[in-house]
Amino acid sequence: MTIRNGMRLAGTAAVALATGLSPALAQMTEIGPGEGALSIVAWAGYVERGETDPAYDWVTKFEEKTGCKVSVKTANTSDEMVALMNEGGFDLVTASGDASLRLIAGGKVQEINTALIPSWGTIDPRLQDAPWHTVGGKHYGVPYMWGPNVLMYNTEVFKEAPKSWNVVFEPMDLPDGKPNAGRVQAYDGPIHIADAAQYLMAHKPELGITSPYELNEDQYKAALDLLRVQRTLVGRYWHDAFIQIDDFKNEGVVASGSWPFQVNLLQGEKQPVASTIPEEGATGWADTTMLHADSKNPNCAYMWFDHQLSSNLQSDLSVWFGAVPSVPAACTDKRGMQTQEGCDANGLKDFDRIRFWTTPTANCSQGEGACVPYYRWVSDYIGVIGGR
Repeated sequence: MTIRNGMRLAGTAAVALATGLSPALAQMTEIGPGEGALSIVAWAGYVERGETDPAYDWVTKFEEKTGCKVSVKTANTSDEMVALMNEGGFDLVTASGDASLRLIAGGKVQEINTALIPSWGTIDPRLQDAPWHTVGGKHYGVPYMWGPNVLMYNTEVFKEAPKSWNVVFEPMDLPDGKPNAGRVQAYDGPIHIADAAQYLMAHKPELGITSPYELNEDQYKAALDLLRVQRTLVGRYWHDAFIQIDDFKNEGVVASGSWPFQVNLLQGEKQPVASTIPEEGATGWADTTMLHADSKNPNCAYMWFDHQLSSNLQSDLSVWFGAVPSVPAACTDKRGMQTQEGCDANGLKDFDRIRFWTTPTANCSQGEGACVPYYRWVSDYIGVIGGR
């Protein structure tokens, strides 16, 4: 995705959200024969067929049962997902909350008929009507996975888990006596502004921030100022999970915001890493599978909707990615590898500590037009990364 396209898409969506526009698309009323194909835009590691690790495969049996051949386009950021869905040619996307509302407002996804999804009732009630995929009482997606953005750290540098996110936001010497400059990373996406805002909620309460996604001009400026300080420390802004993994192994990176996916893979390789949710809490993602408004394979898509809820996917993906299933029973029903202990370790009990990604809009709880909209987050974060 080019920067120009990302800014254009974000700006269009911000206008649509501010005016309350939403698509008026006909809802599917029945599922017919599968079309033979299904294309999915997904986060890395989200749609596995055993090619990365033979033990993790939730695609092969789906294809055998339905005749729907699955193809996957990996996206590294929510902005990239929005751009790909805007271009078209895909059926489904596993969108996080900072993309899903933009897709709804832009008319790129269609309303879901939950009556056609037999396993809908098994979804965690906290997710069924979540505001990042439910607009005006209408559902525009099926919950997939959720989890926190954790602080991943090198256990040879940090003998104890860092108590604060300050190790990646403020200049300091780390426990090994060496500066953190050049040894930490930050996420290469505008939504990282929310991580800075969340940090400021705890450390500068006088700013009055109540949500890291609803920032007035003064609050927003403070977050950008903190990110400019962080810019002097960051060795690389990451968006590719596998490149971050390599950086922790080979490039001397010792602390960064990350996903449990990277933590699990590194620990699986016996690397000295662990993760924590520091005292300030964490942002997080609750991902939703959404159907393109112009999908050419809607029957296969609805078959996938129920497959993602009722197969081994919820359990095994939870283990593979380090996420929490949207179906709580997948933690204990032995459909796959996951256990209650594993779900607890992935953050099941931290739901109330996580502020889930959502699209910042101008109209917010502080008032109409009171908050800085997402299109500015996009352009200003590009400036921060560029040293401005």
